[in-house]
Amino acid sequence: QVQLVESGGGLVQPGGSLNLSCVASGSIRVVHIMGWYRQVPGEQRELVATITRTNIRNYEEAVKGRFTISRDNVKNTVALQMDSLKPEDTAIYYCKATIDTNPFVRPKDYWGQGTQVTVSS
Repeated sequence: QVQLVESGGGLVQPGGSLNLSCVASGSIRVVHIMGWYRQVPGEQRELVATITRTNIRNYEEAVKGRFTISRDNVKNTVALQMDSLKPEDTAIYYCKATIDTNPFVRPKDYWGQGTQVTVSS
């Protein structure tokens, strides 16, 4: 089985920074695209940023210039450095990865359990 575990959430003041980390473990052959999503209660989960194995990055417009996504293909980790945080960044942040576990089965999407980020004074 595959497991994604996030860490690094918490409470921060506006303008502050947080770094989220996510590690994938289990019966992994290849981790393809990795990403971060966020969700506010009562709203749809939305994409924050994604990164391919070759480090092609994609960001949601509202976080461009403030958030940076990175990954380590050896350790199967993905990180999200969040700077200049705003109250509207408050949400539960989820890690997602598309993972190949079996050469005879197409890759599947896996999600972490989520980590709370609260931006408030």
